[in-house]
Amino acid sequence: KLSINAFDYNCHLDLIKLLRQEGELVKLRRARQKMSELFPLTEEIWLDWLKDEIKMASEISEREKVYELFERAVKDYICPEIWLEYAQYSIGGIGQEGGIEKVRSIFERALTAVGLHVTKGTALWEAYREFENAILETAQPAPGSIPSPEQQQVLCSQLEKIHTLFRRQLGIPLLDMEASYAEYEEWSEEPIPETTIKNYKKALQQLEKCKPYEEALLGAETPKLAEYQAYIDFEMKAGDPARIQLIYERALAENCLVPDLWARYNQYLDRQLKVKELVLSAHDRAVRNCPWTVGLWIRYLLAMERHRVEHSIISEMFEKALNAGFIQATDYVEIWQAYLDYLRRRVDFTQDSSKELEELRSAFARAVEYLKQEVEERFSESGDPSCTIMQNWARVEARLCNNMQKARELWDNIMTKGNAKYANMWLEYYNLERAHGDTQHCRKALHRAVQCTSDYPEHVCEVLLTLERIEGTLEDWDAAVQKTETRLARVNEQRAKAAEKEAALAKQEEERAEQRKQARAEKKASKKAKKTRTGDKRKADEDDEGEWGQEEGFQSHQSELPSKRHRGEGDGVLPEEDMEVETGLFGRNEKPDGPAIPKEKAPTSRKDVPKVFHDSSKDKVTVFVSNLSYTMAEPEAKLRELFGSCGEVVEIRAVFNNKGTFRGYCYVQFSEEEAARQALALDRTAVEGRPMFVSPCVDKNKNPDFKVFRYSTTLEKHKLFISGLPFSCTKEELEEVCKAHGNVKDIRLVTNRAGKPKGLAYVEYENEAQASQAVLKMDGLTVKDHVIKVMISNPPLRKLPDRSEPGRASLALAPRQIYGARGKGRTQLSMMPRALQRQSNPVAKAENGMVQNSPATSSDPPAEPKKMSNADFAKMLLKK
Repeated sequence: KLSINAFDYNCHLDLIKLLRQEGELVKLRRARQKMSELFPLTEEIWLDWLKDEIKMASEISEREKVYELFERAVKDYICPEIWLEYAQYSIGGIGQEGGIEKVRSIFERALTAVGLHVTKGTALWEAYREFENAILETAQPAPGSIPSPEQQQVLCSQLEKIHTLFRRQLGIPLLDMEASYAEYEEWSEEPIPETTIKNYKKALQQLEKCKPYEEALLGAETPKLAEYQAYIDFEMKAGDPARIQLIYERALAENCLVPDLWARYNQYLDRQLKVKELVLSAHDRAVRNCPWTVGLWIRYLLAMERHRVEHSIISEMFEKALNAGFIQATDYVEIWQAYLDYLRRRVDFTQDSSKELEELRSAFARAVEYLKQEVEERFSESGDPSCTIMQNWARVEARLCNNMQKARELWDNIMTKGNAKYANMWLEYYNLERAHGDTQHCRKALHRAVQCTSDYPEHVCEVLLTLERIEGTLEDWDAAVQKTETRLARVNEQRAKAAEKEAALAKQEEERAEQRKQARAEKKASKKAKKTRTGDKRKADEDDEGEWGQEEGFQSHQSELPSKRHRGEGDGVLPEEDMEVETGLFGRNEKPDGPAIPKEKAPTSRKDVPKVFHDSSKDKVTVFVSNLSYTMAEPEAKLRELFGSCGEVVEIRAVFNNKGTFRGYCYVQFSEEEAARQALALDRTAVEGRPMFVSPCVDKNKNPDFKVFRYSTTLEKHKLFISGLPFSCTKEELEEVCKAHGNVKDIRLVTNRAGKPKGLAYVEYENEAQASQAVLKMDGLTVKDHVIKVMISNPPLRKLPDRSEPGRASLALAPRQIYGARGKGRTQLSMMPRALQRQSNPVAKAENGMVQNSPATSSDPPAEPKKMSNADFAKMLLKK
């Protein structure tokens, strides 16, 4: 796996764990080495590695390698445990030359790094004092002997070292300070100096201010970002650089994959401390922890330039950034721009030619080629549609190199990449030509702009006329006026045609609406006439309805094929007729069916159902509930119990058909608007195995732009889209897999209308960094023998019919209109009697009687069959 993806963090951990269990020490050392080259290692990994190496180190040369390993470990993160282990290990080499001074040096470095750690710093101070006390014991003269002046001087010097350690420690706010003060009183033969007592009390006061933040960290759950941020803000107000640095390091040790935290820390170091080694070390650790974040790489390059790092090292770091695996095409544009800015600042443009200038031009050319080849192949987009890099190149050539010929070539290339239709692009080129070119090329550019611009042609026309008014001759003015008038006339003609098409489409929609209204009226009149003719002959018992009853049902519902599709647990799709008749999410202000009636007591005709008129003024206290099971018994009672927790339910209007069968949707009216808003939270709640849809009661005729879908359909960098999941995968199982890579806020398993899983899921993380890390680690992961695909959530735009071309609009809607609510069936068999089928592609006749386009050779799409109302269909069927 690592040979395929060397940046698989968890795979490195698994390999190290297995090798350690098997005792493969050589391979284990190599595996740890490779991981440390790619990632900063955590405190636990380093301690395990150091302990293993310490066990094997017996010779002096081997001890030196352990020292080198410790030096690498303390650079990754500031960890008190590693520093303490380092100091204690160094004590073992006290017998070597300079051993004591080396131990003291390591202890001093450790105190500088973590001596201010409120909760863990005390252990390091105590270890240092114990070491000095041990040295004091060895310097004591033998019992009964009189120390020489030299011995006395050594004793006094050693005692002063211990006094100093006590005094330094007591001036720092640390936990258990009282115990350290009592120990000092007991140990010291002299009274504690007044200055030390004063510093001790001051530190105690500081500790009381820090305790609430430490207690908050102690009681919080990982990752504790909010608690650490509050602590950081507190220390920033205090203004002690050492303490600010330490609290940042503590936060990063637990949140090393949060780019924003690294960015704030590096910004503080860049602007406040400005210590080269400290700043560059922090930047390096940031990009090693979060290599997918382009902003951290850009800040690192700037810091290296700011601290005069060699050019070869900066170039090498830029190459590493290109291989970091950014998640967006625009990230590569940003890193290239940052590097090109750096190269431009190196050039001395007072010289006609230089090595730095040639390197800059070469880098510009490479950037353009890289975005075209590498980035477009990976992301299917360049990330730089406006060609900003080429624009900057052109500006450099024109303004700094006085090379307008090259700048014009670049702009010509920019325009051929689809930018010629934008007025702002032409005006950008015109301004550059105006500043560094000549009038002839300005005029030429504006004439091309007038011809090509499609978004704001009036603007470029105005600029052209302004140019000729100031500098042009009469002939130039006449040519410009003629060109602009011709162009604007053509534009206005095109706009008028588009407006006519729009008006025609609107008129067609009105006609269709009127036809549907007439069809409903005819349907109601036909039903009323049939009931009048057959009223005396029909039986009340539905079981004895007979063939005539079935025939009547076929006539009256043939146009409502979706409503015939439910048998038991149907798909819950509303028939088109019902969606228009009913009031609410899809509806108009018509008379909906009455309240629910039990099936065994269902009326035999719609006439017996009491009519309930919808009051649109109550839409704000009403919700529309759909996708319910058709077989739900007593839906009113079931839903009243379900929605009762939201507030007082005034009325539940369940919708039934003529036979008294529940149609899967209803209206729930509350006494208060707040209760209706709370009811919306029950959307997608499982009711009898199906997700219940709850949405506002909105008249779509009055609010055509109202959208029901409550989830975002745009790019969400903190959310993942996962496909390929096994249908048996539960939310809890998926959460167990995902939470290893960050704090999971929400998981949504995608289901169909019947509540069956589709093998898809959306996983929301706390921030962008965790989501990005999860993509790197989870993509291609095997879950229950299924290889899943993981990507950042960015749903494709829904393709809507082009309203400017009626033919295309009708074709876009044709599949759903012809094949029903679910589209074309797998068998693609027509259920209409063959005698009733009409030719969908009539043969066109030419004037001379010959066929112009036969169905076999025609490339035009088949015309959409004309819709028939229920009454038309019934007449045609009876006639046949």
